[in-house]
Amino acid sequence: MRGTAQLPASKSESNRALILQALAGGGQLDNLSDANDTQLMQRLLADPAATEVDAEDAGTVMRFLTAYLAVTNRNALLTGTARAQERPIGILVDALRELGADIGYEKEEGYPPLRLRGWQAAEPQNENATQEDEPIELKVRGDISSQYISALLMIGPMLPGGLRLWLTGKVGSRPYIRMTMALMQHFGGNCRDLGTALEARPGHYQPADYTIESDWSAASYWYAMVALAPAGSHLTLPGLRRYSWQGDQAIVDIMAKLGVDTEFLADGVRLTQTAPTGGFTQDFTDCPDLAQTVAVVAAALNVPVVMTGLESLRIKETDRIFALQTELANFGAFLTEEAEGHFRVSTEEFHVGGQTVATYHDHRMAMAFAPLALRGPITVDSPQVVRKSYPQFWLELEKAGFSVV
Repeated sequence: MRGTAQLPASKSESNRALILQALAGGGQLDNLSDANDTQLMQRLLADPAATEVDAEDAGTVMRFLTAYLAVTNRNALLTGTARAQERPIGILVDALRELGADIGYEKEEGYPPLRLRGWQAAEPQNENATQEDEPIELKVRGDISSQYISALLMIGPMLPGGLRLWLTGKVGSRPYIRMTMALMQHFGGNCRDLGTALEARPGHYQPADYTIESDWSAASYWYAMVALAPAGSHLTLPGLRRYSWQGDQAIVDIMAKLGVDTEFLADGVRLTQTAPTGGFTQDFTDCPDLAQTVAVVAAALNVPVVMTGLESLRIKETDRIFALQTELANFGAFLTEEAEGHFRVSTEEFHVGGQTVATYHDHRMAMAFAPLALRGPITVDSPQVVRKSYPQFWLELEKAGFSVV
């Protein structure tokens, strides 16, 4: 395998930048992601008069818009697909209610659809705010989706006195929180990380221009391909930065253990196949979207890997732990919970020979298993799911020499 693969722009950066652009009232965004989630966010933000807002199956859109619609005093029904209505949102709604948002549940308590009716008062009220110039204080569990925390942070400067979030327990996906705060600062927001608390001071966002980086999550699938390709393979991925706000840049160090060396270029990276270093333990708390990719590569290479920090995988597009366990078994591999929160990837007799991979309406299942085609023919069920984050994925595979029919 040789050549260059084009990556989509970061969906995580794109969707945060779109919310902040809307709150700032302007600014030019370049290299926005062509992922369905980002295109959906653009369409929904462009229609401020809509009384029904359909976030489809996009978690970031659902969570970010819940906070955005509330703080901008919108009256609307926020809904989504059947799967979206199974993903809990109660922690975010409870926090927004404390700030003064009037939000009700249309069906099941704690789940979308949501009925938003603006603020209960002209200004958010909270008994923890002792003075007008003091931030409203909330306690939020740190082990929930970072998207809840990011949604609250981004509206913090819009609140009288601002917002101080106290994070309790283990904090997951902290790089995504850092990304949110860095983008807030880029748009003129005054925010800071106090360790156990995150603070956003009151003030107006300012219009700003920003160019979105390529997506490290998407890059992980090309790392997997180089790891599984014939000896001597190498590949260039443009648009990635050495100093990135994306937590999934962790793939650089993880895949070094699985036989892929990374060289940073002026604009992107060059991947070269090397030898795996042997078994290891990896905490995915800050990079849960890499778990499927790593599990598949480790199984195919017969490298024992113990995976921790997978708690959030249960409430993604599907139950990703169950999906991984089911599909890996078809290839002769296992993802076994040896102790609470500790999963071991192991292989009996790994083989690829015409199996069909179910995708469970999850784009990352399709792309994580696709590299196995380097070891033999496979069928990927419902391949269109990749539109969620990497619409050109199958086309890029064809350019790289794969036969995709």
